[in-house]
Amino acid sequence: MGRRGQVLENHTLVVRDGRILDLAPNAEAAARYAATARIQRPAHLLMPGMINTHTYAAMSLFRGRRQTAAALDGHFIGPEFVRDGVLAAIAEMLKSGVTCFGDRYNHPDETARNAVEQGMRTVIGLPVAEEYLTEGLRVRDQHTGHPLISTVFAPPAAHLVSDATLARVATLAAELDAGIVIDLHESAQNIARCVALHGVRPIERLGRFGLLTPALNAVHVAHATAADIDLAQRTGIAISLCTEASLQRECQLPPVASLIESGIRVGLGTGGGPYRNQDVWNEMRLLALILSNSHPAGEPDHTAWNALAMATRGGASVLGLDGDIGTLEAGKWADLCCVDLSGPATQPLGDPVTQLVFCGGRDMVSDTWVAGRQLLSDGELTRLDWPGVASRANAWALRLKAGG
Repeated sequence: MGRRGQVLENHTLVVRDGRILDLAPNAEAAARYAATARIQRPAHLLMPGMINTHTYAAMSLFRGRRQTAAALDGHFIGPEFVRDGVLAAIAEMLKSGVTCFGDRYNHPDETARNAVEQGMRTVIGLPVAEEYLTEGLRVRDQHTGHPLISTVFAPPAAHLVSDATLARVATLAAELDAGIVIDLHESAQNIARCVALHGVRPIERLGRFGLLTPALNAVHVAHATAADIDLAQRTGIAISLCTEASLQRECQLPPVASLIESGIRVGLGTGGGPYRNQDVWNEMRLLALILSNSHPAGEPDHTAWNALAMATRGGASVLGLDGDIGTLEAGKWADLCCVDLSGPATQPLGDPVTQLVFCGGRDMVSDTWVAGRQLLSDGELTRLDWPGVASRANAWALRLKAGG
């Protein structure tokens, strides 16, 4: 994914101590390295792991239900609930080839702890409300320097946050050199509320507090004017598109083509809720279809490549991890997704990238590695106890059905 359209055939990826050491033709790699272990996947495509830039992982336990956390007593959504929801989401993501996810939810310490135990790369959103801030900072301090865990501040949407809280977030982010994730222009209603309460659109309000910086991950941005996009481009913010969630809420598609043309860093997220899954493949295909519809006739069509880039290197950049993951380059962590191209959906094989984006899916993922550790092998989870997680998830479903 380092250069548009480049697909290497008959190559070997060499990994040492969790990082990519080399990428070379098979014969050269065999002559140069004495490997302690070899994995051969002759009918497969190896690519950087997919990155889900925005999730509420624990909300996977609400799947299929209209009732969510907002309708339940606060004590019900405790650490055990978050633990089992996060584990269920991690299982789904690994089997989908996702190697890194950005998360926001209650009990961020549980999310971090279980991600570490499962070997999953995670960016943890820390709540900034006063009653949670001390705990969030403790989680940050505990995981500072951890190879798998990063933390960012996660205030609510701009119209819900006081001036004092936004100022506090700006100060903390600057002092700690930390990122920020926030919903932005998610709906027309939210924009109208912000204008009514504060006199400006949400993106302008964030700008007043100095929050429009490259460290900002703005989620959704489904309702963006040309002026909004220009401001986002000039300030260098990143955007996480959750297109399926945007369609579900307001039947509003984000201005994908304009965002791509502006050069804004864009990644793909799935969000959370009773009708959401952790499948970045669906988001990638939908974005590709949107881009195809806006593609001018007669110009080179990079639709599939752009969509795949958003799901990999784009997501890494949005989360501030592009120096370590997102492409298959020497020195980066070996976060990898391997896809079986021998099945009916991708045969006969002509253009691997186009067929991967438009015809592929998570059922084709055979192997997943995070930092060189194989967490999915031939479709089977190697570390996570899925039968145990599934049993507890179903027990939660029964409790939810009974009202807690």
